[in-house]
Amino acid sequence: MKHSYFISDLHLSEKKPELTALFINFIQNIEPETERVYILGDLFDFWVGDDEQSPLIIKIKNLLKSLHDKGVQCYFQHGNRDFLIGERFSRETEVELLPEYKLINLYGKNILLCHGDSLCIDDTAYQKFRNKVNNKWLQRIFLCLPLKLRIKIAEKIRSKSNQDKQKKSVKIMDVNKTFTIQKMQEFNVDLLIHGHTHRENIHKEEGMTRIVLGDWRKEHASILELREDSLIHFKK
Repeated sequence: MKHSYFISDLHLSEKKPELTALFINFIQNIEPETERVYILGDLFDFWVGDDEQSPLIIKIKNLLKSLHDKGVQCYFQHGNRDFLIGERFSRETEVELLPEYKLINLYGKNILLCHGDSLCIDDTAYQKFRNKVNNKWLQRIFLCLPLKLRIKIAEKIRSKSNQDKQKKSVKIMDVNKTFTIQKMQEFNVDLLIHGHTHRENIHKEEGMTRIVLGDWRKEHASILELREDSLIHFKK
């Protein structure tokens, strides 16, 4: 039976080879009935520009290209860690880049896709930071810096982000339910799929379904499957 997969928050890096191994296993063993794979952000732990090359990056690019060669269409939405993935990456992998919010119709279902960080509006400090780093002019200036300097800056930002998370409440880092429902109403959908919060779950709220993709951890890959018969579930 035809089906499609949704994943996010793999946070691939050289420091966690077990996550790369999980992703390799997923891609290499993808079923012939698979039509599409949607990656809803944070495929990488951080991304400083399409010009960076490493054994890990080359390996992941080749894996994604292999999906296209198998006839599986792959889509990518930017996360808060890899928002600088650009057109060069798209050309080299045959992955289609999606906007911040994307409305799709899949197997008769209207579905709204997003990474999820834009829904966490109660975390005002993060939203200010998010608005700053998504400024196109600042991104262009950053990408003009030497690669080594960009990597150092990204490592400092990541370290500070991890420190800040320890000081924040669990609630403030979750989506704002009222805002999320309003966003679903704006796009006229009753099904939303997102990642970012790492809280794998299927929520039923006010006649709407909100599916949260989990992060990938050692020996656990959070993979959502939507089948042609409308069955939607997390793959075991």
